[in-house]
Amino acid sequence: MTTPPSTTATDRAGSGQSAPERTDAPVRALIIGCGVIAVLHAEVLTQHPGFAVTALVDVDRTASERLARRVAELGATGPVVYDSITEAVESGTVDLAVICTPSGYHIDNALEVIDAGLHVVIEKPLDVSVAKSREFAARVARAERSGQVVSVISQHRFDPGSALIRAAIADGRFGRITSAVASMAWYRSQGYYDSGDWRGTWALDGGGAVMNQGIHTVDLLRWFCGRPVEVYAHIGQLDHERIEIEDTATATVRFESGALAVIHMTTAAYPGLTARLQVHGSLGSAIQDNDELRYFHAGDGEVSENLREAKTIGNQVETLLGPRTGGDEFAGSRNQADTFAAGHTRQYDDIAAAIRDRRQPLVTTEEALLSLALVRSMYVSATLGERVNFDDVLDGKYDDVTVTVPRDVQARTT
Repeated sequence: MTTPPSTTATDRAGSGQSAPERTDAPVRALIIGCGVIAVLHAEVLTQHPGFAVTALVDVDRTASERLARRVAELGATGPVVYDSITEAVESGTVDLAVICTPSGYHIDNALEVIDAGLHVVIEKPLDVSVAKSREFAARVARAERSGQVVSVISQHRFDPGSALIRAAIADGRFGRITSAVASMAWYRSQGYYDSGDWRGTWALDGGGAVMNQGIHTVDLLRWFCGRPVEVYAHIGQLDHERIEIEDTATATVRFESGALAVIHMTTAAYPGLTARLQVHGSLGSAIQDNDELRYFHAGDGEVSENLREAKTIGNQVETLLGPRTGGDEFAGSRNQADTFAAGHTRQYDDIAAAIRDRRQPLVTTEEALLSLALVRSMYVSATLGERVNFDDVLDGKYDDVTVTVPRDVQARTT
């Protein structure tokens, strides 16, 4: 593939300046926050022809140094470890900032680099605050006019099955979408929540089963079904201690199209099952389970046997996502060992193309804001004990509501 342009922060800095002409050099990436998810980003970027990891920043320098060694192990030049974001940006050696800090720091960190003219990738979610995210989206709109690219990680939009379902919906092959079920039955131990002071907090984690683990499934639900209208939710803290947030949540959602959906999210389903999304329409249905397409039928005719139809038209996914996919992530196939990384790789393909072609990425800040607002709608509804209007949440009516798990569903006993 043609590699994207490399541009410096100095070239792009300044209000209203256009991005410079493209070059063939890889985009130089600064990773901010060097914890577990940063390792995945570093590995994907290092092995991607369009990027190079050149700088790292973390409040824990040992974490940065450990990640620098990992990049070197992959055969790349070891990135420079800096003590601050400002120092890294001012080095003139970075074009893109990848933000992998705790969720509550995302926008604060992004603002530091976007004002310097860098492209930005934010690990999910966009942030924990809809209010901050709403203001940030306006700032991003100005940055995009000067050629910057800002994207939020939603790698499951790039799974072959997800892309196929979305295309079928857009083409009307499922008829009218009538309903959907989004369920994530995972397990997280008490040790997981105890492993970091920020885990399990509203301020930095932003929530529990829905915000931290279920955000991808919620994002796909919204991507498939459209704009939500009304949300009614319940949340509970049923199997964990020493946390503020929920480990179990349910909700019903009504969409602008009239479609109805059920959301179920938990990190208290021992020993941990799968994330599953069902979409049903007047002419067809699809089921995505554990990031694989398990069932697909679209249009009139007999129901496909053993996903024959989905596998046959799976080749169409290459035109949607590029040749990295093939058909090997449909049910019944042998999963790749790096399936989880594959989604990030495809999203970085899209980000590289967006930088190269001076266009918006598939997952924009506005898209991420809508999914964040749906999560916030669930928390507000559960806190107030009433249904809420999605647009009211998005527009700020409930910005002052302090979300909490109702005491009567904090049911764990000693």
